[in-house]
Amino acid sequence: MRKNVLEIIFMNESTRELFTSRSAEEILTALDTTLKSRNESPFWMDKVVPFSKAILSVLIPLREQDLLFNPEGRYQDSLSAELFLEWMDFVSLKMLAFTLQASNDASKLLRTSLDDAKCLTYEPIDLETLAAYLTRYNVNLENEALDFPIANYNVHQGVKNVIKSLL
Repeated sequence: MRKNVLEIIFMNESTRELFTSRSAEEILTALDTTLKSRNESPFWMDKVVPFSKAILSVLIPLREQDLLFNPEGRYQDSLSAELFLEWMDFVSLKMLAFTLQASNDASKLLRTSLDDAKCLTYEPIDLETLAAYLTRYNVNLENEALDFPIANYNVHQGVKNVIKSLL
């Protein structure tokens, strides 16, 4: 019964509402349910939810603080599927991790074009889920200038394409 309800939520509720008002858990469950209904390869199924979880672990808190921004650092008034997909670029996600770490250390949002008064409302975000995910894919979290294997970037482009097809 629960699976049917979640399929109905994901299929009948607009994707916009899913991202603007639902919890990370609800978004992940909807993605997982839709993914399973499409009989995707186990290779992709094992990667979609953890990647999405890592991204949502920071985007949802930013949404709740009304401090969402895109990879170019411009303010976004809501979390959308498009913004979610923008952050799925692995290079952008790495940059987001370093931006939020610096922001946590400074107790204000850095590296964005948001106005200073808004940036001062930033509350530190738990980066544990994102950091664990990035570390698993050989992203050095000590030195932002160090690159990661191109194969990991390519895998994540594939995951992004699968997720894009679900939305």
